[in-house]
Amino acid sequence: MMDPIYIVSGLPRSGTSMVMQVLEAGGMPIATDKKREPDESNPKGYLEIESIINKLKDNPDFVFNFKGKVLKVIAYGLQFLPHGNYHIIYVERNIEEILDSMEKMMGAKDEEREDTKAAFIKLNDKTKAEIIKREDIKALFVNYNEILSSSKEPLDEIFRFLQDKNLDLEKMMEVVDNRLYRQRRLG
Repeated sequence: MMDPIYIVSGLPRSGTSMVMQVLEAGGMPIATDKKREPDESNPKGYLEIESIINKLKDNPDFVFNFKGKVLKVIAYGLQFLPHGNYHIIYVERNIEEILDSMEKMMGAKDEEREDTKAAFIKLNDKTKAEIIKREDIKALFVNYNEILSSSKEPLDEIFRFLQDKNLDLEKMMEVVDNRLYRQRRLG
């Protein structure tokens, strides 16, 4: 069996960068080209490979360049994964918070917010169903909102999911910064 490729995924603005930061702090090497600098929306950085979706779409085997590292692939990009051995941490977040975060990042109100919401819900449901069906994917679904409200339990799930990586759970917990939870919705 080939070595697993570790992926963090989810909808845009779902908390994938935070989970990448958690894994890096825990001791996992991450795949990043550092082209996208930290900014107001992600002050601790994005930790990604620029244009990963296009690279996977045009050359699906590109993913095999990242064995031994954690790669961030947004939900839409997972459909291009070739047969392999994947361990995916899929991050979910309150959809209204995702949309609020996107609007803040873009600096403009989404005039078609309800259509965007419906499209994101459909993409999220489709992606999760595909992940579950694939025999070459081992998946853990985590919730951004739960990580920020009580990081110990969800991070302990990640720790157990990646138990063969000997992560440092205490360092992982130190990364979670509740002050960055700015598009909070109650209920």
